[in-house]
Amino acid sequence: MKKYSHTKSKHSDSSDNRENKDSFVRNPSDNSDIENDSPINEQHTEQINETGSVLVNRRGKVIHCLTIVGQIEGHYLLPTGSKATKYEHVIPQLVAVEEDERISGLLILLNTCGGDVEAGLAIAEVIAGMKKPVVSIVLGGGHSIGIPLAVSSKHSFIAKSASMTVHPVRTTGLTVGAPQTFEYFRKMQDRITTFVSDNSNISKERYNQLVLNTGELVMDIGTILEGQEAVDEGLIDSVGSLSDAIDCLYEMIEADG
Repeated sequence: MKKYSHTKSKHSDSSDNRENKDSFVRNPSDNSDIENDSPINEQHTEQINETGSVLVNRRGKVIHCLTIVGQIEGHYLLPTGSKATKYEHVIPQLVAVEEDERISGLLILLNTCGGDVEAGLAIAEVIAGMKKPVVSIVLGGGHSIGIPLAVSSKHSFIAKSASMTVHPVRTTGLTVGAPQTFEYFRKMQDRITTFVSDNSNISKERYNQLVLNTGELVMDIGTILEGQEAVDEGLIDSVGSLSDAIDCLYEMIEADG
């Protein structure tokens, strides 16, 4: 079950230059101006370009905004030109956010088609284990392994026009046609199902029904849930917009003291 219920919802540079560019990944609070209500400056713009992240401030309460887009890249590099979120970049940022006393909460913007299962689960486990208030919002799509990422927050939102594709674990390329291979896939799917059910309001049984649905997708098995449907199934907590997600996060920060 969810740990928080929103009151509005029922449910080739030089080494010096490289150091400056990478500092946000290691410590997102290195910006001295976040303690003032200052507008986004050139340094903030560079952070957005380099890491897809930015720090924002409302009345002295600083939140870290993290975007997870494209495919989740895992142990193997994706082809050139693919939009990817690298887990080796995201995980250190999450650790830095959790340990920085000047950052009060985390906002996660999701628009992902899925990707590497183990990398996605690793990120989701880190988010779920954070003590600071965390709010996620699915914009566009939060498909496949993007589902555990969406539900790992303390409170999750989905835009009315967004969708989430629930389907079983699959792979492409050459595989060993042995019973052990299928057992491995079964165990991996069970890991995902268990995480989703533990961090949302959907049961394992219902999630598996959605995963194994054969009547909706023409070339695959699974289920597509749009905005309100994802909430009705208990997968996501609320339908809302960016402002709803931000307001919810600040309410959680205030309640957290």
